[in-house]
Amino acid sequence: MSTQSNKLNLLNFGSQSIRTLHLTWFAFFLTFAMWFSHVPMKEEIIATFGLNGAQWKALLALNVALTIPARIVIGILVDKFGPRIVFSALLFTSALITFGFAFSTDWHQAATLRFLSGFIGAGFVIGIRLVGEWFPAKTVGMAEGVYGGWGNFGSAAAYWLVPGFAALATTMFTDIESWRIGIATVGVIALCYSFVFYARARNTPKGSTYFKPKKSGGLEVSNKRDFWFYAAMNIPMYLALALLTWKISNPTVELLSANQAIIVWCILGALFVYQFYQILYVNREVLKKPLEEHDSYKFKQVAILDWAYFVTFGSELAVISMLPGFFADTFGISMGQAALLGSAFALMNLVARPGGGYLSDKFGRKKTLLILLVGLTLGYVILSQIGSGWPIALAVVAVMFCSFFVQAGEGAVFSMVPLIKRRMTGQIAGMVGAFGNVGGVTFLTLYALDAVNATGFFLIIAAAAVLCFIVTLFLDEPQGHMTEVLADGTIQKIELN
Repeated sequence: MSTQSNKLNLLNFGSQSIRTLHLTWFAFFLTFAMWFSHVPMKEEIIATFGLNGAQWKALLALNVALTIPARIVIGILVDKFGPRIVFSALLFTSALITFGFAFSTDWHQAATLRFLSGFIGAGFVIGIRLVGEWFPAKTVGMAEGVYGGWGNFGSAAAYWLVPGFAALATTMFTDIESWRIGIATVGVIALCYSFVFYARARNTPKGSTYFKPKKSGGLEVSNKRDFWFYAAMNIPMYLALALLTWKISNPTVELLSANQAIIVWCILGALFVYQFYQILYVNREVLKKPLEEHDSYKFKQVAILDWAYFVTFGSELAVISMLPGFFADTFGISMGQAALLGSAFALMNLVARPGGGYLSDKFGRKKTLLILLVGLTLGYVILSQIGSGWPIALAVVAVMFCSFFVQAGEGAVFSMVPLIKRRMTGQIAGMVGAFGNVGGVTFLTLYALDAVNATGFFLIIAAAAVLCFIVTLFLDEPQGHMTEVLADGTIQKIELN
């Protein structure tokens, strides 16, 4: 582990760790720009494919669905093969998926490519492991916050860049719809950057060990109780996918028939059984004998962070998807203007998520997360009161107030993830990140219900935050050190303070 002071100087480009941080957050930035490149082009996409309101909402939900299993898979791959090659491959593949969506010829093709685009959102997991390798515990919270916050800003940047690229395309191309060029341009940039990242990134500082899991296919747990706890925590991910399947089998969406939905549910059931088998395979020795105390960790730490990310990032995913439409409908403005105003939510990522990480480093991770959950709850209650009688400027201020606590909460969650078990940081980040997408699918599905308006939508998130606050009371603050066992049996300590 490289040595660092308590302060993080982001302008110190002479430091290899700082250069790695900038290299990594920009890779994540590009994945989010591709992932949400369709949102500011709503009107044009609807016009091209003749979509109804239910189909557009289904497209939003499809966009985050595959990220649930993809983050688990990517977490396994990054722990096994290292962040450098996995992130490079993801950027390259994501660019191809983006091209596919940009040049879709019908609704079903567009929906399929949007579903595959959920794979793009798994890139977040990779950088969590990479940044955790390059920064010590005393600054890892802020470093992860910078990575997550500046990378998440890619969704806001997409609101500005994609329409700009599309407008430029109208002056250069007359035989193709401009929105297609706008979205494809982001893919071109990511494709080129995949080669840059592979050439410049390194998995660890020189001389450091890259710890790998003893087995692949699932998290290693410490005892029999945690085994069953872990198995149970996989259920919400499959329920979210089953919920999405039900949503897109709605006749107004015209994507899946009732019989096809049943087939998908059966496949999800089979995948759950297979994953349980993999978890059993990885942990069969633990069921007989718990791990030694020096090599163990509490799975409840992972589970609590799962639910915290469900509320924080899950609500962000849902809100940044619906907010432009909400502003357009509430204030009677154009979708372009609404997209710019809606980007205020994601804009706060630049300072809020690093701020949450910094506060966690300085004042304690559990205390910080609890305070931010209170602020998040208040923020969503305020958003629930926005109406046409509000000045637009005041509505934007309310959005930014709420988003600060949402994204600072995300920073606080991932300030802890690298401090649980180093050799499984990718898998832990994958599971926590997947629960963020479970939250996104859940909240977006609820928003699509006719009985839930915007007011009810924001209040539902606030209620979920209250429940999460109660659960977080049982979180343990990381103390002392964690240990990893080298191939020769030597025990290496990693300081947590």
